[in-house]
Amino acid sequence: MQGQAQQQAYDRGITIFSPDGRLYQVEYAREAVKRGTASVGIRTADGVVLAADKRPRSSLMEPASIEKIHKADDHVGIASAGHVADARQLIDFARRFAQINHLRYGEAVGIETLTKTVTDHIQQYTQIGGARPFGVALIIGGVSNGEPRLFETDPSGTPYEWKALSIGSNRSEIRNFLEERYHDEITLEEGIGLALEAIAESNDEGLTPEGVGVATVSVEDEQFHDRSPEEIEEILEEHDLLASDEDDEEAGEDDTDESDDTEQ
Repeated sequence: MQGQAQQQAYDRGITIFSPDGRLYQVEYAREAVKRGTASVGIRTADGVVLAADKRPRSSLMEPASIEKIHKADDHVGIASAGHVADARQLIDFARRFAQINHLRYGEAVGIETLTKTVTDHIQQYTQIGGARPFGVALIIGGVSNGEPRLFETDPSGTPYEWKALSIGSNRSEIRNFLEERYHDEITLEEGIGLALEAIAESNDEGLTPEGVGVATVSVEDEQFHDRSPEEIEEILEEHDLLASDEDDEEAGEDDTDESDDTEQ
């Protein structure tokens, strides 16, 4: 009982380290990320791919209202997993910084610079009393000066650069899949297929055009492109990932109220 009471005391303060050097609130924020649906990022020689599982939690929900992939600037996209409200706050912060960089320096912000600025902001909330960490992870991908870059942000405020990654639920399973299939010569279109296959790996019902989001930033034009449901449907059919009508009905029957709508 005494040990549990001591752990609870360390739980209460974000600024308090436990005797073994842990910040429990940051670890709990990581658990919140794991409850969100998966998002995947792929870096290719031709650009970057962002894909996200955004299946509606109810048949009554409008699929278009579920936003998992966002445009931060013309050359930068962000995918999220975890608490939706936290993600929106960080994405708005990233958008403001990108615009400030345009006004101050007259040029587009670098992907690494943007990521580290966002993670610096996240890190402040791990050492301020009376606040809590952001319960969300982000994939920040884009092209700067002809070079594709792909980063992950963590609730601790640490940036990581990846060739391919997954955040959210089933992260380990999807990462193992990517490690087996990814190669350095992969093209942008192949990267889209790989990202969708990775999401489908943890989805037994198959994928629907409305249930996934895909965006790309290519080296050719350095512009963010959000793929339409029609384009996604073609890609799903090409890779034999499109859910059948029977799968859609079963997925609707399996919907429950156990999931938290604040997490996606």
